[in-house]
Amino acid sequence: MIPRLQAVLFFILVIASLIMGAVLFHMREKAHDRMLAGQDAAPTQAPQVTAPEQARLSVASDDDNALRPQAYSLPLPVDPGARAKAILGKLLDLYASPDALHPVPGGAASVAQVFLLPAHTNAAGATAQKDSGDELAVINLKGSFAASHPSGLETETLTVLSICDTLHANLPRVTEVRFLVDGQVRESLAGHADLTRTYLVADAERTDVAKP
Repeated sequence: MIPRLQAVLFFILVIASLIMGAVLFHMREKAHDRMLAGQDAAPTQAPQVTAPEQARLSVASDDDNALRPQAYSLPLPVDPGARAKAILGKLLDLYASPDALHPVPGGAASVAQVFLLPAHTNAAGATAQKDSGDELAVINLKGSFAASHPSGLETETLTVLSICDTLHANLPRVTEVRFLVDGQVRESLAGHADLTRTYLVADAERTDVAKP
C-alpha cells in the first residue's frame, strides 16, 4: 500500500508535468507562427524593372581605336546601381560576341557589382567634399575578366574608356569611376591600363585613343 505522502507527491508531479507540457506546446506554436510571419515578410520578388528604355552604349572599335555610340532598348532595373550593372553587362556582352569590333571574353557575368557613391575628388586631384550631387562609380570586375582580357595599352584603354563613357551617358551624375577586381585594388587591367587611379568621365569624351 502506497503511503499517503508519496501518493500526494506523485499526483503533484503528474500535474506539474502536464502543465509544463502545455507551456512547451504553446511556446512551440508561437515560435512557428513567428517563423511563418518572417517568411511572409521576406522579399520574394526580383528587383523591379521598368519597361524597355533607350540605353546609349559607347562601343569600342579596334579598327580605328574609337568609341562609337550605339542605342539599345533594354529592360532596366529601377535601382541606380543595378541599372548601371545591367547596362555595363550589355556592353560586355557585345564585346564577347563572335563579331565584336573589340573582342573581350567574359560578357555580362564579368561585372560583379557596381556601387554609386558621392564624388569627393576635385579636378585638381585633391580630396574635397562636393555638394553638386556628382557620383563616383565603383565597378567590381571578376578576376576571370581581367585574366582573359587581351593585353595591350590601346585595347585595355579602350575598354576602360568605353565603360566610363557608357556609365556617364546613362547616369549623368557619374563623373568619376574606379575599378576593383574581385573586390581588391589591382595594379592594371591586363598589364597596361592603370586601375589604381580614379578615372574622370571627361577622359572618355575624346573618341580616339592616341597611339604611343
